[in-house]
Formats: sequence, C-alpha cells, structure tokens
Amino acid sequence: MGEAEKVKVIFQPSGRRDLVEKGITIIEASRRLGVDIETLCGEKKVCGKCKVRVEEGFFEKFGIRSSLAHTSEWQEEEEKFISPEEREKGYRLACCAKVEGDLLIFVPEESRAGKQVVSKAARQIDIQWNPAVRYYYVELTEPSFHDPTGDFERLREELERKYGLTELDVDYLTLKELPVLLRKSGFKVTVAVWMGKEIIRVLPGQVKDCYGLAVDVGTTTVAAYLCNISTTEVIDTVSMMNPQCKYGEDVMSRITFHMMHQDGLERMSDDIIEGLNTLIKQACEGTHPPKKKGKEKATQEHSAEDDKDYLCLEPEDIVDMTLVGNTAMHHILLKLNPEYVGLAPFPPVIHKSLDIKARDLGVNINKSSYVHILPNEAGFVGADNVGVLIAEEPYKNEEMCLIIDIGTNGELVLGNKDKLISSSCATGPALEGAQITFGMRAAPGAIERIKIDPETHEVDYKVIGREAWKSYSKPEEMQTRGICGSGILDLLAELYRAGVILKSGRFNPKQKSKRFRKNPENGQPEFVIAWANETSIKKDVVVTQKDVRQIQLAKGALYCGCKLMMRRMGIEKVDKVKIAGAFGTHVDREKALIMGLFPDCPVENIIAVGNAAGDGARAALLNIEKRNEANWVARNVEYIELTVEKDFQQQFMEAMQIPHMTDKFPHLRGLVPDEILNQK
Repeated sequence: MGEAEKVKVIFQPSGRRDLVEKGITIIEASRRLGVDIETLCGEKKVCGKCKVRVEEGFFEKFGIRSSLAHTSEWQEEEEKFISPEEREKGYRLACCAKVEGDLLIFVPEESRAGKQVVSKAARQIDIQWNPAVRYYYVELTEPSFHDPTGDFERLREELERKYGLTELDVDYLTLKELPVLLRKSGFKVTVAVWMGKEIIRVLPGQVKDCYGLAVDVGTTTVAAYLCNISTTEVIDTVSMMNPQCKYGEDVMSRITFHMMHQDGLERMSDDIIEGLNTLIKQACEGTHPPKKKGKEKATQEHSAEDDKDYLCLEPEDIVDMTLVGNTAMHHILLKLNPEYVGLAPFPPVIHKSLDIKARDLGVNINKSSYVHILPNEAGFVGADNVGVLIAEEPYKNEEMCLIIDIGTNGELVLGNKDKLISSSCATGPALEGAQITFGMRAAPGAIERIKIDPETHEVDYKVIGREAWKSYSKPEEMQTRGICGSGILDLLAELYRAGVILKSGRFNPKQKSKRFRKNPENGQPEFVIAWANETSIKKDVVVTQKDVRQIQLAKGALYCGCKLMMRRMGIEKVDKVKIAGAFGTHVDREKALIMGLFPDCPVENIIAVGNAAGDGARAALLNIEKRNEANWVARNVEYIELTVEKDFQQQFMEAMQIPHMTDKFPHLRGLVPDEILNQK
C-alpha cells in the first residue's frame, strides 16, 4: 500500500500546524499537533464540547485555501449542538468532521482543554485620581404648576447649583430614559458626567462606585482590566487570544488579508469587537456568585462564599473605557484602511486620540458612554507604546532608559527628559512560539524554563501547569507538548552557554552529547530537549538549526534596533533597560543579556515592567491628565525608521551572533565561561 495522502491543517489561536493524513478526524489531527480540545464524552458525539470553526477562504500567510468543503459530510449528531446560524458560520464537531483537504481551524475559548496562559496581570502603580467620568448625587424638587421646568433643565440647574457644573449636555439615549427614571426614584438620582460636560447615565438613589475598563489589544493577546473608578482598585483582569490570529500571527499578514479580501477589514474588526464583548461579559460575570449545579445548590452546606458581598455588575455598569493597541490593531478595530501603514513611509490614518461612542463601535458597555482610544506615534509604533510611555514616564527622568516592548512586533524607546526616540523592529512571532518546530503559545504542557548542564548537556526543564522540574519528576509525569516564549528565550542562552551552539548560532560539531543528532528524515542537525516518553505527543521535542536561526533573527532585530538608536542619540551605554509586554513578566534577565537581546548593561539595572501598555490604558482611565500627556508624548517622540539606515543590513547581521559579533559584554563575566564568551 502507498503512503496515505497528506494535507495541511493549521489550528488557531495556538498556531500549531503540520501535514496530517487525509481522512482522520479533526480531533485526531489536534492530538497529533499537540492542540488540546475538550472531549468530555470520549468522542462519543454526545457532549458537544469539541465545537470548532472551519475558516473559509484563501489565507496568504499560510498559503492554503481552507473550506468546509474540505471536511467530511455533516452528521446527524451535530444538529444537537450546532445551531443553523453556527453551521452557516462554519462550525463543526471535531469528533465528527474528518479532514479531507487543507484546513484552517479556529478553536473557540470554551472548546480549549489546555487554556492559554496570558500573563497580563495588573501592576501596583501610582495613579493620581482624576477620572473622565464622575458620579454626582442630587435631590430634585418635583415639577408643579408653579415650576413646570423640563426634567433635563431641572437636573442641570441642580448640578450647577450644587457642584458648579455648567453648560451640561445630555446623551440622547440617556435623555429618553430620564422622565421615567426620575419619577421612579422620587427625583433622587446619581448622575454620571463625562469630562464635566455630558450626562451619560442616570441611576436611581445614591450610588458611590462607578466602573470602567482599560483594554490592551495586542496582536496576539487581548487583556482587559475592570476597575473601580471611584477607588482606582483593579477588580479583575480578563484576557484572551486575539481572535484575529487566524488571519496570521503578525500585523503585515492581517494588512495583507484586508488587501486580498473585499470584506477582510470588516471580518477582522467584527472579530475583535466580538472578542471585546466576550471579555466585558466575562469581567462582569466574575463579580457574580458562582453558579451551583442542580441538586448541589439545595444540599450544599453554608460556606464563607455565601456571606461574601458580590458586586453583581452588568455590562451597562461600565461607564468608561480606554483602549490601546499597535497602529494596525487600532486601524482594524476602527475599520480604518490599514493598507498604507504597511507601505513606506508608513503613515497612520490618524495620530490624535479619539473619543467614540461605545454603541457606534458595537461595544456592549453603558450605551451612552465613550471609548477613549489613545493616540498613535507612527505606522509601526502605536497607542500601546504611548501607553508604555505614560506608565513609565522616561521623559521625567535624567537617566538614559531603554524600554523594549517585546511582542510579535518589537517596539523600542530610548531617552530621558531631554529627548526621546522610538523605533520598531520585526521580531516576528518566533519568540511567541510560531515558526519554531515545537513552538507553542503559553498553555499547560509548554516548556517555560530550560537549563542545560555545560558538562553533560543534560536538559532540565519546567512545564506550565506543573510545579516540579523534570529532574524531580518521572518522565511520564511531564506531559510536555512544546516550547513557549519564555522557554525559547532560555533556550538560545542555554544552548550558547553550554557550548551546544557556537556564537554564530551553528551547532557545535565537536559535541558528543547523545541529544545532538541528525534528523533521519532530512539529515539536518537537531538537539533533543525532551524525549518522547516525557511528552504527551509521543515524539521527541527538538530544536533544529532552522529554529535557532529563527530565534537569532528575532533577537538580532531587537539588538540592531537598540544599537542604531543609541548611535542616533550619541551614547555608548544605557543606564537602565526595561522589558515590557508579557515577556516582561517571565523573561530571565540574565539569559536575555546572554543571548544578546540588547547591548551590555548591569544585570541589576535590567527591570521587568510587565504589561506596561495595559498600565498606561489604566492610567488614562483613572486620570484625564494622562490622556493629555499621551497626546503630548505621541507628538514629541521622534520616530526613526531603522531599515533606511545605510548600514542596517551589516548591523543586523552582526547582531544575529550571540551575544554579538564584536560588541563586548563585560557584565557577562562570571555568567558565561570565558572560553565561550571570548569565541572568535
């Protein structure tokens, strides 16, 4: 018998992809690619938990045409779990549908067994309270024959008399509800006023706490911070994978999708709006008592949970919202043509910040409220970078600070109170697991930390979802599936420090480790990180020469950007390096320096600042002066286009070496053996 015909299957948002045999079920394909999909009934087609969506169309980024026609016939069992509307959108049960051709499959959040770990937790930062939306309590005199003043005028006059608010306007939808609400509340109401000029909500009685949402729309992940505006407290952080991942992991892929599909921009915008509404709903549901199942509700003993006070918020209780994102995400969300952002000289449609009614965007918060969208700096440095700046405030300090926001796109800021410059470099999605043979996003089973013994080249590692390292575990307990971003950063540094690879990135041919071998199928060198008996995918997890090159390209882009900016500023060293983004939470600063993510710096001056873009969105939510500051800083940071520097290619090539071809790293002495550090 001949070998079974193979087709390409790509799962999003995990990014896992490979050739699989034609005729296997989608659930079997997911297993082979290390994608965990819920199968509570053991594939007996009775639980409906493995619902997935088959995307329709040609996807340039992946070079495939995906279609429902590339799956097996619809089965009767699917009718119970998939509505006609969902079927129209391409939903199938993964246990029923067989793979008959190339497929791009989106796995919804509720169908994922290995939930994505998104590290976007809120930091404790000092924010001066001065919000855009404030609550004011008033008690009005009721209308009479002697005083038949209109309801709105009556309300406005009392707000001016008691609080000095003048020339107030009112949103039309709030005005429609005003007469009934005033009479139901006995003319005692709390009024939400936006920017001291517009009434956007009226509530019965006296209400003290109001709520807002700060959102960071990343290329890969979206994080939202539910805040009590009255106290500045972060009530909850909710996050999800950006549902646009299926159109490609990077911004250029999504811009290309818009250019190649007439409805591409609308589809991508609708996806992110739907995602935002999911997060809003999730954040509000988190303020309600947990739901109890069936009989358990009646029989369960009284617990401390029963005495807990729950806020029980609904989406309409969110009265203000701020949002940051890179320029492409900004444009796609707002359905602004992003095409020219991807073409030299990369101009955005708009620089300034925007205040848009939530209802006009389709965002399900209080219908009269606004969404404040922070300004863009340039085509490839957007509102997310402005968020980082207003959170970290380098423009208020003497020290020369380098801020690196590592994501699918690397954004760099260098400077102090005298001058700030910014740039962008295409790190690509390699650092987030894409384009790496066994790369994956952060989810249970992903290797997040790696150590390689310099003498024996034995590998110790830790996976997400398990506290114990491999050296303290039985092999079968590890259930390894791949390597995520923080593990990839560890990997290059450890391979170099242990002498497995040379500073050029080439595998050291003199090593005698049993983990170093040539792949029997393609003859290419590779190094085994985890043996098959340690994995849940039942095959060795390896790093190939091509993988090493992909990581080098990403790290080289960052280093090259840093060096060219330092040259533009006329400096040879920086006082402080701040690493922002999800990587800023998990990066090992020593290993970041060893691999050469940035020029030499004292290790103690390398600081992780977490999701500073989200912190900036939160600062703008709670302080309107930060909104003014954001507009100022966006226009006063000098953006430089790195690729037009005459020696860019040479600088990039030198920066690909580990830690660098020629630059010295005195602060690595003692961290890396001299014979490794001083290689020629």
